[in-house]
Amino acid sequence: KQVRQREITPEEEKRSIQLRQDHLQWGKMKIQRLYKNTYGVSISSWKVQYTIKRYKLYPNPQKNKQTQAKRKRNKDKKRTINLKKKKHPGFIIALDTIVIYWKGKKRYILTAIDEVSKIAFARMYTTKHSRNAGDFIKRVAYLLDYELWNTCHDNGSEFEGEFQTAIYSLELGDYWSRPATPKDNPFSERFNRTIQEEFVDLGNMTDDVVAFNHNLTDWLIEYNFVRPHQSLDYDTPWEYYAETAGYAETAGVLPMYSSS
Repeated sequence: KQVRQREITPEEEKRSIQLRQDHLQWGKMKIQRLYKNTYGVSISSWKVQYTIKRYKLYPNPQKNKQTQAKRKRNKDKKRTINLKKKKHPGFIIALDTIVIYWKGKKRYILTAIDEVSKIAFARMYTTKHSRNAGDFIKRVAYLLDYELWNTCHDNGSEFEGEFQTAIYSLELGDYWSRPATPKDNPFSERFNRTIQEEFVDLGNMTDDVVAFNHNLTDWLIEYNFVRPHQSLDYDTPWEYYAETAGYAETAGVLPMYSSS
């Protein structure tokens, strides 16, 4: 019935505005001390912050607006460390982007790996626009017969915008690494190193996206169906996935591979 009223007086507000305008680069704690030194009375840092925010007394208002928007996005993000992981193929797909500089051009390789079965996919794009990341996650979902539940990735701009639209349409959970914390997404980091050492560095790099992706497909088939993995007790990712997901050969019947 009775709402809380603001506690700052018009005089305090007027003085705070003047001090802030004279010292736009100073923070609220410095303005608070200056207020006391100038007027002989104390003021809370909250009142100073309230005045700065209300009247937008920033040295660069546009930059501050962008910073506040970024902070809000970060606050709303679900973090990977808060996800209770399950040891089931497809439960969480780790995503990342490799940036390669080649003959004055930049190319981007988006990567995805199932944290449990180690089934992986990658594709090169000319930009890291969120549209390309959206296209990529749709391809991953198709290749896994839509047997996936969550994604995790870093805070790159490619995982905003149209990527989020794709995530919503696929009804996937989406989890973000903490800023500057690669250990939140170690499986992607390891797969990125593997694709760099066992494919890119062996003479397969080209800025021709079509040719690169064509050759990369052959390598991915070998990675998923032929290459033994130490972490899987030297099974291939497909062998591990087939045994876990029920695709393994039983009663003399050949295993049924996904049509995709």
